[in-house]
Amino acid sequence: MNLKDKFSNVDQYFSPKIIDEVNDQYIKVAKIKGQEIPWHNHENEDELFYIVDGELLMEIENESSFTMKKGEIFVVKKGINHRVSSVEECLIMLIESKTTEHTGKVKSPITKSIEEQTY
Repeated sequence: MNLKDKFSNVDQYFSPKIIDEVNDQYIKVAKIKGQEIPWHNHENEDELFYIVDGELLMEIENESSFTMKKGEIFVVKKGINHRVSSVEECLIMLIESKTTEHTGKVKSPITKSIEEQTY
């Protein structure tokens, strides 16, 4: 599998697509552009972000925000409020437990069910 090739079938921003799984984890790809992702957390799951291309603004509640660049990884620990955004298109890979809800318990216009995340 070529990771970058998997983005060719992602046609909406903020809409992760499951590209594979390992044990009880989904491997997902997503395109980010704009600020539509709401503040949220994942009560029981950590979430790994890997920047495939571009830059991603990572905001963690009560901490200084920081910009992630191509090749960088960051893990948001369970229960931590966070949101991400990007001025220009950013390609990310996520590794999450299969139980992870897209935007936690926060429902917004961009929230996707697991069925909607099928590649």
